[in-house]
Amino acid sequence: MGNLQLVKTGIGTCIQDTGRFGYTAYGVPVSGALDMRSYLWVNHLLQNKETDAALEISQPGLSLHFDSPTLICLAGANAAVQLNGKATSSYCVLEIRKNDQLQIGAIHQGAILYLGIKNGFQSEKIMNSRSWYPGITASSYLKKDDRISYFPHEEESVYTASKIRLDFNWMEEPVIEAYPGPEWGLLDKQNKSLIETGKFTVSSLKNRMAIQLMELLPNSIPELATAPVFPGTVQLTSGGKLLVLLKDAQVTGGYPRILQLDEKSIALISQKRPKDQLVFKLKKL
Repeated sequence: MGNLQLVKTGIGTCIQDTGRFGYTAYGVPVSGALDMRSYLWVNHLLQNKETDAALEISQPGLSLHFDSPTLICLAGANAAVQLNGKATSSYCVLEIRKNDQLQIGAIHQGAILYLGIKNGFQSEKIMNSRSWYPGITASSYLKKDDRISYFPHEEESVYTASKIRLDFNWMEEPVIEAYPGPEWGLLDKQNKSLIETGKFTVSSLKNRMAIQLMELLPNSIPELATAPVFPGTVQLTSGGKLLVLLKDAQVTGGYPRILQLDEKSIALISQKRPKDQLVFKLKKL
């Protein structure tokens, strides 16, 4: 068994897969990759299973040491990446040899980078998932000197003339498609118009649980006793704050649910950074 060692890291690197399903009745969040598009892409290029665990990286300054040969794949944010001190692409499959070191520097576009490895990282599986979540798994984020197991892979790559050509610009798209939520009908015409035509700004209050938007939407909708919420649910607080719930969000809440994002829109909004602006485009059910 090979080991990946964290030589250097900041807060914001964790292990994620497709998520933990079937346990919301017990208050367990779904978790899983925020940007499912990029996560699935690294596993596709590595010819892994869709559920194979990958690293989700949301802070620069990461340095990794591999003690055994393998293949890795990067996708998601456009970042400065070096392999043994030499610059390489942050959207590619890389051959890793024994004692190679990978550095992740500044993130230029997007907010989250995924690092997949051949056959996935072999962290502990709990409730049919390797996704990290505080209180469920022993760790919630990686720290210096942590080690993660993986299966060594020593087969030589077969050369082909094909090249990976992907466009980072999809993360710059400002339009977030959304469906009306259960309490959408309680909004007055003015607020509905503001949501459908206004611009909203991502605040610095962003993590795996939720994104808070900066603009306030004054309203008189009463709060709920409690109701189910899901990743992608957009809540409106009595104080006018818009909260976009993400993969580690609670499974119930008392704020009106005015919008619901699908997986594609969750991936897109997850790649937004503080001060990025977005607009909502409502879709019919």
